[in-house]
Amino acid sequence: MNSLLKMFEDPEAVAQYQDGPARFVPGLESLHRMSAILLAERAPDNAEVLVLGAGGGMELKAFAQAKAGWRFTGVDPAAEMLTLARKTLEPSGEQVSLVEGYAHDAPDGPFDAAACLLTLHFLPREERIETAAEIHKRLKPGAPFVVAHSSFPQGSQERVVWLSRYAEFAVTSGVDSTMAENARASVAASLDILSPEEDEDVLRQAGFTDVTPFYAAFTWRGWVAYA
Repeated sequence: MNSLLKMFEDPEAVAQYQDGPARFVPGLESLHRMSAILLAERAPDNAEVLVLGAGGGMELKAFAQAKAGWRFTGVDPAAEMLTLARKTLEPSGEQVSLVEGYAHDAPDGPFDAAACLLTLHFLPREERIETAAEIHKRLKPGAPFVVAHSSFPQGSQERVVWLSRYAEFAVTSGVDSTMAENARASVAASLDILSPEEDEDVLRQAGFTDVTPFYAAFTWRGWVAYA
């Protein structure tokens, strides 16, 4: 387990998690709203929605507030993060079932829609394809899948520039400069980041079609695709 993943099992780190993502991910609240809009284009008012990497519960809360008739299955391998999700989801927790595990541990569905936000960058390319394929086979034909994570050009000099921008955004968002630099170094050393073109190919290899970008913010990218 790399150092970035270990923090999701650390109770002290998890307790401080909610303040972190918005300081490193430009427009996080808007990303949640856009994701809900894209899912709702094809998902019915009583949709069953699969959310992978749901620990913390931030996107689950945003989706549940946007669509009171939707029901969610949130999947995450970190027990501490699922505990945080339960707290975050109060009082809308009745819309959500939480599962400790990975994509292959999710119910078979079929689901009307799925989302995976700020998660797939933790996986090497082949594992990403396998994970996305597990999601695909649990979706109804034509169902939307929204995905967003760290993805940017991977030339050696390009990586340096984009990771510097990643850290500087965090600093201007109120993160201590040493902490931001540590995060930059950890991301550079620990994550198998792909280029946007490679990430789109991952989705196609997993069986998704009409892969369309909808979000780009410094080192982050998001797509909607269809089963």
